[in-house]
Amino acid sequence: MAADAPPLRCLVTGATGYVGGRLVPELLAAGHGVRCLARTPGKLRDHPWAGEVETVGGDVTDEAAVHAAMKGIDVAYYLVHALGTGPGFEETERRAARIFGQQAREAGVRRIVYLGGLAPRAVPERELSPHLRSRAEVGRILLASGVPTAVLRAAVIIGSGSASFEMLRYLTERLPVMVTPRWVRTRTQPVAIRDVLRLLVACARLPDDVNRTFDIGGPDIVTYRDMMRRYAAVAGLPNRLILPVPVLTPRLSSLWVGLVTPVPGATARPLVESLRHEVVCAEHDIDRWVPPPPEGLLGLDEAVRLALQRVRDGDVATRWSSASAPRAPSDPLPTDPTWTGGSRYTDDRQATVDASPEALWRVVEGIGGETGWYSSPLAWSLRGWLDTLVGGVGLRRGRRDAVRLRAGDCLDFWRVEEIEPGRLLRLRAEMRLPGRAWLEMTVDRDPQGQTVYRQHALFCPHGLAGHAYWWSVKPFHAMVFGGMARNIVTAAEMDPD
Repeated sequence: MAADAPPLRCLVTGATGYVGGRLVPELLAAGHGVRCLARTPGKLRDHPWAGEVETVGGDVTDEAAVHAAMKGIDVAYYLVHALGTGPGFEETERRAARIFGQQAREAGVRRIVYLGGLAPRAVPERELSPHLRSRAEVGRILLASGVPTAVLRAAVIIGSGSASFEMLRYLTERLPVMVTPRWVRTRTQPVAIRDVLRLLVACARLPDDVNRTFDIGGPDIVTYRDMMRRYAAVAGLPNRLILPVPVLTPRLSSLWVGLVTPVPGATARPLVESLRHEVVCAEHDIDRWVPPPPEGLLGLDEAVRLALQRVRDGDVATRWSSASAPRAPSDPLPTDPTWTGGSRYTDDRQATVDASPEALWRVVEGIGGETGWYSSPLAWSLRGWLDTLVGGVGLRRGRRDAVRLRAGDCLDFWRVEEIEPGRLLRLRAEMRLPGRAWLEMTVDRDPQGQTVYRQHALFCPHGLAGHAYWWSVKPFHAMVFGGMARNIVTAAEMDPD
């Protein structure tokens, strides 16, 4: 930013997601003011930058919320999409983009910046995947809004925690010999997340007469097979044997990716579909307004190395799973008394712990991921596998950080709905269920000053299937929830404190 250029007021949508959650601190570092529009503002509460931004609650399809969020804004970032929300997601995205553009124009916003997907040059739009087709239409709507718009179109984004990187990482690390679909031979142009963020920030200062799309990519044009082999080399793995076959459709490929990697099939499918056609930058016109850094754009090998280092250091700021899972319940824990109506089933456990509250909290906050759930690993694995089989997120999302949790973090097939450090951890289920479920763990002291662990599981069934589900799994609760409570207590008591 030029020394004499006044700071801008920026609106960021999608701040709970992978790119948005990283863009906010970059804008703050550039001296800009930031307001976030978030459907669930509580998810932003524990981010390191939360106290430096203004937050407005609402959804991009909520005209009143968007209107309120646009007041006094100079630059509006559109980093959301409705992918995976159901068969009508294209219409939802169309409506949201129109609302966003209209409200930006009426509020006098000077610029819109949108991050979309890089589309193949020689393929008619009707033959593109719904994912890419919708991204292209959103770009056109914003460009026609009457507000100068920069549409950045990227292919594969490489960075710690990105869905594309996680897919590449797990496929390469877990499968030394791979039978792969034809799309592994398709050329693409990956780009490092740090270069994407640099361009997003710089686009806030584009001249007012710039209203167009820009293709963005890194210096390497590679096939997916090349990417896997180069990942293996950077990670110090033996060379992978990759055998392409013609029979794996995008749907079958996404299911295969969902089984091998933490990325569920619903998220993997648009990534796979976007790899069916060659996606290489047709132009580098963005360089005219935003020159590359003196050291050049980050290459694939260096982007992979930096991403791996972040993973190994446990320093992953956001992950692809930061955004809510498609079709996951978003209702908060019900607090109305039971006489207000509706059925609720609970499982409550309590135990006195011969350890300090601090030792018990370390166990509670460290649950999930590589640590597991302190009860039958087979039962939890089976539940995760069944969820994956029906298109859910399964158990393999793991954790963003091995030690610390924050509101909004995913935790295997749960989401951190509330956390009060040292006292309370409340998780909301994002697995496929005929109802809504929560698991709450509390650290407390009794009147005698002894440490107490309380565990509360709550299930609100939907219809007959929900009731049937609860009673079918209830016989296993003593093993799953009971064992979990006992083992958490034991782990805390073994903590050297």
